[in-house]
Amino acid sequence: MAHDSLEHITSDAAAPERSRRTLPTLAARRDPLASSAAQLACMRSVPLEHEFPDALRSAGLWPLRARELDILQLNVGRVCNQTCHHCHVDAGPDRRESMSRETMESCLRLLARTEACVDITGGAPELNPDFRWLVERCRELGRHVMHRCNLTILETAAHADLPEFFAEHALEVVCSLPHYRATSTDRQRGEGVFEKSMRALRRLNAVGYGDGVSGLRLVLVANPTGAFLPASQASLEREWKRELLRREGVRFDALYTITNMPISRYLEWLERSGNLVGYLQRLAQAFNPAAVAGVMCRNTLSVRWDGSLFDCDFNQMLELPLAVPGRAHVDDFDLDAWRSRDIVVDRHCFGCTAGAGSSCGGATT
Repeated sequence: MAHDSLEHITSDAAAPERSRRTLPTLAARRDPLASSAAQLACMRSVPLEHEFPDALRSAGLWPLRARELDILQLNVGRVCNQTCHHCHVDAGPDRRESMSRETMESCLRLLARTEACVDITGGAPELNPDFRWLVERCRELGRHVMHRCNLTILETAAHADLPEFFAEHALEVVCSLPHYRATSTDRQRGEGVFEKSMRALRRLNAVGYGDGVSGLRLVLVANPTGAFLPASQASLEREWKRELLRREGVRFDALYTITNMPISRYLEWLERSGNLVGYLQRLAQAFNPAAVAGVMCRNTLSVRWDGSLFDCDFNQMLELPLAVPGRAHVDDFDLDAWRSRDIVVDRHCFGCTAGAGSSCGGATT
């Protein structure tokens, strides 16, 4: 794979020492694909037999509409201690976007008007200086909080106590791990990531996560390490539970499989490795109408670090705002308008509806 040698994990948090192994983000490299318009143009250049709205129409599912607002997903910034080659956020140590406390307060006011749970993501969310404050406020509102963690952040000195913090506030911790073997994980996320991830998982296990008794839920998320769809989530979960326990002594509650979206750094890899056309055509050919019911845009509101609103985290990265004129910012949110809107779609949406489907909660069928 063309970019395997470029992935890198930094040794500390927001301001790591640079080395010749570091892969800067697309934005830092001023790569054309740092532009959402360029990403959309790249995807739209691929010849496909049908477009996503056509696929929905043929299944009697157009226009795509919301069900109910179950999840408020807060992307609190693009700062990360890693630069993974599949990252759809183009996150990394050289990014500076970070949600302010003022915007978080607006999100909390919105949250109080709904019954939604909270999904905190990034970047590495922990690198937002108000991350712990946000968690505490969400829990004070009595909301279930899912937190997306890259695991290696727990190895940094400033965040060494986070397993205990997570347990204290009963967070559901959703952790990225490409594979239960070191080779595949390090190829996607950087040299040494697997061992750091195992140490972090053991620390989470030590405070009760994944034991099936404490109620502290630990979920692993796996993205394919090539230009292919995930295998069966149920069968992979059984395999991963067996192998991680046998090899590493690690326990967890569930495995989510998520299809790589053809945007940002993964799009860059697809294009430069010659996999772009084949991958997009594979996604379109694998369209599964049954997967549409569970796609995240139907029950999730995505909030960017600056308070802008989107149908999903992927639309957020492609700058495809919520199709509710005058209501595309957290301060102006209108629940009735959100429920009745047409969801904004494009070719990347084939990724969420291919095969068994893909959402922030894993397979949808």
